[in-house]
Amino acid sequence: MRLDGVYLPAFNNSFIHLSYKLRKNFLIIGSAHNIQEIRIKERQGVKEIFVSSIFKKNNNFLGINKFRLISDLSKKKIIALGGVSKKNINLIQLTKSIGFAGISYFK
Repeated sequence: MRLDGVYLPAFNNSFIHLSYKLRKNFLIIGSAHNIQEIRIKERQGVKEIFVSSIFKKNNNFLGINKFRLISDLSKKKIIALGGVSKKNINLIQLTKSIGFAGISYFK
């Protein structure tokens, strides 16, 4: 299919993709909500992990402090996700995130 990469959501715990030969520069990214899911994503071979929710108060809400704590436990590139807006974007600089993603920011 000549794909450039794949996204593995937090609920995907499969390792089947590791049995395929991947193209050079094939990018695997994933998302996680807690340290257990981050560890699974690391074993799945992801290069970058979207960690949520940093600001949006939902079932996966971490807040800035918990977000920093679990992000520091991984050597993978972390991207902040969830509730990012123009009001709180500067707080992301307090984390080791390489970037952010968020629908509210781009509305």
